[in-house]
Amino acid sequence: MPTKPRFALYMQDKHPLAYELEMAEYAESRGFSEIWQADTRLARDCVVMMSAFLTRTKRLRVGSGVLPIWTRNAAVIAATWSTMWELGKQVSGDPDAPSRVMLGLGAWWEPIASRVGVNRTKPLKAMREYVEACRQLFTMEEVTYEGEFVKLDRVKLDVVFGDLRPRDIPIYIGATGDKMLELAGEICDGVVLNYVVSVDYIRRAVALVEQGAAKAGKTLDQVDRPELLVCSLSDEDPAAAMFEGKKLVAYYLATEPHIMKASGVPEDLIQRVQSVMGWPATEAEYLAAAKVIPDDVVRSLMAVGTSDECVAKVQEYIDAGVTCPILYPMMDDIKPVVDAFAEAYSL
Repeated sequence: MPTKPRFALYMQDKHPLAYELEMAEYAESRGFSEIWQADTRLARDCVVMMSAFLTRTKRLRVGSGVLPIWTRNAAVIAATWSTMWELGKQVSGDPDAPSRVMLGLGAWWEPIASRVGVNRTKPLKAMREYVEACRQLFTMEEVTYEGEFVKLDRVKLDVVFGDLRPRDIPIYIGATGDKMLELAGEICDGVVLNYVVSVDYIRRAVALVEQGAAKAGKTLDQVDRPELLVCSLSDEDPAAAMFEGKKLVAYYLATEPHIMKASGVPEDLIQRVQSVMGWPATEAEYLAAAKVIPDDVVRSLMAVGTSDECVAKVQEYIDAGVTCPILYPMMDDIKPVVDAFAEAYSL
């Protein structure tokens, strides 16, 4: 019998801060295992929100989904996650429990990177260096690292009065492209698979992760594979849930068409959406673009509709190799999403 999947929530900036903290507590009470906080846009900072989630929960694991590597020095990243590692243990009251924090790293995206002066050159090489350097720093030993993007000269996490044990912090790459997926399988504890993608895309992505794992002498089972997964759920108004899903698909068609192409979205639809929507987009542009997107495209990219429809769709992604659906609720009320999956999987 297959292992029961873990379930997580994904938070961006759709919901009020206080409500997100309340929902983290609620998800924990219903058996969810973790929560991932976005940091891909200039909206909410993942470190601030992760720290808040750690203080409001006792058991939930908390991850960055995902932190752009270009925004922080590798040593600063390691020190930040080391601090959250200590915080999670102290709040839970069990110093010997496994890490409650996860480090998810990403290569960022356009057009935001270039607009803030970041040159995303050689992202694969840069990502490898950041992962390797952070992992070495988590040993709490002195590290010297001479890379093209990461340079450390006899650096260690300078903890004097706190916990000096190595940090058992798993490292993930948020990966979409083929080479980054392989790299995640090769050098990381896990990969954060992207959202607004088809089930067929996930199957291909998991195969690429497995290829990367094989390079390092690992099996696929040794690489965690959580996936961000949009869930636009409403038993009372499935049509409204569909329209919310269309607005998000419109955003991805306009700003990250490479992901849409990977999922088989027709080129002419991508062009039609891009003709009415830019970045940053206005609410009017979202609405205009959403009106040209067919229902079947939305259903192919996310869980949308009633509770039963959403649960069935998420199961397709699990069957394709996802180990932990990270559900991104699109409706204002998050509780029905938590309840639907807690009940369907007896969490």
